[in-house]
Amino acid sequence: MFWVLLLLTAWAGVLASCALLLRAAAVASVAVPAPPDGGAGGYRPDELNLYETAYLAGGPRRVAELTLLSMQRGRRLLLARTGWATVVDPVGRDPHEHAVLAALGPDGQAPVVAVRSAAARDEAVRVLADRLDAAGLALPAAARDAVAGGVRAVRRAAALVAATAVAALCLPADGTARAVVLCWFSMPLLLALGCLAIARFETYPYSAWASPAGQRLLVALDREQGEADPLTAVALRGVRVLADPALRAAMAQGVSGGSWPGPGRPDTP
Repeated sequence: MFWVLLLLTAWAGVLASCALLLRAAAVASVAVPAPPDGGAGGYRPDELNLYETAYLAGGPRRVAELTLLSMQRGRRLLLARTGWATVVDPVGRDPHEHAVLAALGPDGQAPVVAVRSAAARDEAVRVLADRLDAAGLALPAAARDAVAGGVRAVRRAAALVAATAVAALCLPADGTARAVVLCWFSMPLLLALGCLAIARFETYPYSAWASPAGQRLLVALDREQGEADPLTAVALRGVRVLADPALRAAMAQGVSGGSWPGPGRPDTP
């Protein structure tokens, strides 16, 4: 019954990965400081600015995307469907816009993917993250990375269960019915999938960047203002909510195989 050894291997992988995820989740819950008022750190949904909302809902990348779209909406930046950004007004109104203008360089033109990456790494985003961490609205980076690593480990364990189950079915028959073998392997697989489901709905009910207090604010803001303003919708849900196909094309560059043309002035949207 060599398949039993494969089953034990599958169980070992699942139990170890689930224990890692549970430990990371427990550490994350302790690492997040409790908001001063026991609720949302003294914040109300309408007190979150758009940059704070974008960070809590989607992290640094979402902040950079929001900045680009805000500047485009104010006609201070052109975003071409070919994936290039061009400066119209070189005066930034806040540190995030200064980061975008710096990324565009002296020529005032650069690929959206490069500008977005540079703006997401800027000091202004780190200051924003530190402020939200201190308010108890965002998960600290170490806690976030630990939980994400635990989730990846459980996913790998689920794949291991499937692989060992296939290997067990390929072994010469030893008198044990295949249905029985599959039933035994289904148990560690169900444990892994159940652990992932719990992580999805308990650890990441709304956003992987926001603490439970921050998530409550996002849910309330989405309910109150999510449809009222296009930029608020982008901050909460990302660029997929954009109604303009040209803007969606511009922001999609570099996300899923998108590319940009060679040197030269791009088409304007």
